Amino acid sequence: MAVHAHPDDESSKGAATMARYVAEGVEVLVVTCTGGERGDILNPAMDRPEIKADIGRVREREMARAREILGVEQRWLGFVDSGFPEGDPPPPLPEGCFALEPLGTATEPLVRAVREFRPHVMLTYDERGGYPHPDHVKCHEVSVEAFEAAGDPERYPEAGDPWQPLKLYYHMTFNRDRIVTLHEAMEKAGLESPYGDWIERFEKPSPWDVTTRVPCADHFETRDKALLAHATQIDPTGFWFAVPMDVQREAWPTEDYHLARSLVDTELPEDDLFAGIREKVSL
Repeated sequence: MAVHAHPDDESSKGAATMARYVAEGVEVLVVTCTGGERGDILNPAMDRPEIKADIGRVREREMARAREILGVEQRWLGFVDSGFPEGDPPPPLPEGCFALEPLGTATEPLVRAVREFRPHVMLTYDERGGYPHPDHVKCHEVSVEAFEAAGDPERYPEAGDPWQPLKLYYHMTFNRDRIVTLHEAMEKAGLESPYGDWIERFEKPSPWDVTTRVPCADHFETRDKALLAHATQIDPTGFWFAVPMDVQREAWPTEDYHLARSLVDTELPEDDLFAGIREKVSL
């Protein structure tokens, strides 16, 4: 189960991993907390009045297409996008948005989804949300709460029969080692790197180390097709596709994670989100 804040997040973080596991016969569910109703249109070709006026439904259709490409199931939690407040100081968040929901209210439908789908592994964001969007931070909070609560019959008793996931991971897609390696690979190939300005952002070490690298280069094309399905958010001529596929596969053929919780024995580093679980199930 991969828990994400908005439609398109599932395609920019961990999509090739999900496609790999789907190909191996694993059932994968993407949970999308909000509809992305307050998202900007980031692809100039889609910046049209009729799309802006119906952005929520447009993004719902985009999610349906991405879901089909990845081969995953998908479930909406039904909360309202909080938007990304900008300014100094930033404006208050809009009333009724996901980030302002009480933790219990925001977590209950996710606990219900966990108990119905019964995942062994959950994926979410770190405490900073990956980046400080209020919905990403809230997504982290409800994911951790649901992981801890779903197996306890005394918590959220109306949300179904208890089920305890065994491992919880944080996405580490934009870790420093990966960015530096891709940057150097582009320069070595005589190509302009899109990551020059990024390197400076990583001067402060991340508090979360990469514990798990999942080989999934064979599914990078599926990831990119899913990204392109989110046409309002992804510019096909933009940053996401600046590194040629052969450079990506050679320089960094994995997607990366931090193991935040585990109820099974596993040895680090890992190359499989199900390390320790496969052994447990086969006993």
